[in-house]
Amino acid sequence: MIYLWLKLLHLTAVVLFLGNITTGLFWIHRIKHRRSPAALADAMDGIIGSDRLFTIPAVAFIILSGFSAAVFGGLPVLRVGWIAWGLGLFAFSGLMFLWLAPLQRRIRDYALQPDADWDTCRAMLGRWDLFGAASLIPAWIAFALMVLKIPA
Repeated sequence: MIYLWLKLLHLTAVVLFLGNITTGLFWIHRIKHRRSPAALADAMDGIIGSDRLFTIPAVAFIILSGFSAAVFGGLPVLRVGWIAWGLGLFAFSGLMFLWLAPLQRRIRDYALQPDADWDTCRAMLGRWDLFGAASLIPAWIAFALMVLKIPA
């Protein structure tokens, strides 16, 4: 029974994590069409805040509940392919986020300046798109591997 509760906690954290990081892309996509540094600063501030509120705590719960569920479920973490690959992809996603988080703050801080121009913002967002994709895609692949339990 403990295993099932840990699994529920794990999946809830995964939903919060993936939902939040995916939603950030949506907000930035909307802002790109407005071409407004002030709107970009506001959106980035919201993304930074939601990362603090949802993404970072969700990561902690994903790790703790995932390892705990594996232990209670009798699964040898690094010898089960779908867990090992999922962990590796999740770790890679986290490394990309370590580059993304400071970039988000730099973009927000630049966009808040009265003389911020959209061309510079757009160039900074190009890097944000790259690191965002490098963080988001492996996280979604890890999710798929865990749910489908491949490779077995």
